[in-house]
Amino acid sequence: MTLPEAAGRLLSPEILPDQRELVLRVMPLPSDVNANGDIFGGWLMAQVDMAGAVLPYRIARGRIATVAVNEFLFKQPVSIGDLLSFYARVERVGNTSITVHVEVFAERNPVNPQVVKVTEARITYVAIDKDGKPRAVPRPEA
Repeated sequence: MTLPEAAGRLLSPEILPDQRELVLRVMPLPSDVNANGDIFGGWLMAQVDMAGAVLPYRIARGRIATVAVNEFLFKQPVSIGDLLSFYARVERVGNTSITVHVEVFAERNPVNPQVVKVTEARITYVAIDKDGKPRAVPRPEA
């Protein structure tokens, strides 16, 4: 695949329903921990918001804004050294909004590797124009 072909594929608005995609990988740093030595929940929420925006940005073909965090569940604490993988799946495409489900998995303990789900969330984004007003989500051509 050539670079232009790859770029076109990455920016394709034709995301299949229920297609889960790896959208972000990150490892938290020591500056991201709270007094208990766990990663701040707010830091993780910010990462989920960024990861969740990837597919809506492609579908909307432009600016989007987070309009609602419909659900956010912390299932396990996150620690320094965890490699976090964020998977997103489009749940719904409305006239101006796109709802995404994000799951976060941590790869832990390289000596005895484990993968655990640490967080999941449902977030709704709205497509916006240059003035920040809602605009229609483009529909794939038939």
